[in-house]
Amino acid sequence: MARPSISLFRVLWELLRYDILFALRGMEGVRPAALTSAEREICAAMQSAAPFYWKRVRCLQRSTVTARLMREQGIPAEVVIGYRPVPFFSHAWVEVGGRVSNDSPVYKMQLQIVDRF
Repeated sequence: MARPSISLFRVLWELLRYDILFALRGMEGVRPAALTSAEREICAAMQSAAPFYWKRVRCLQRSTVTARLMREQGIPAEVVIGYRPVPFFSHAWVEVGGRVSNDSPVYKMQLQIVDRF
């Protein structure tokens, strides 16, 4: 598999695209070991681009854009949303083949999964 070249512009564009789709359609629109080099590069690009975005990038937005970029490279990424009822806490992350790609694997172990897409 060829190594993807993810530009800062491309990541910023996908973050903006997410905001537009979310505004129009709502939810409908939208660091662990063993990462492949493509996964690692996409996660690093997201982490590098997020501070340049015009507003704070939340976990759902970051995960949706990361999964989209991974899928474009042929990586079967899933966005997973989990929560803890008391005290309430929710979080979103990306999984590839059942392992967390863009966040700490602790979330997968400590939160109840609500949805995958």
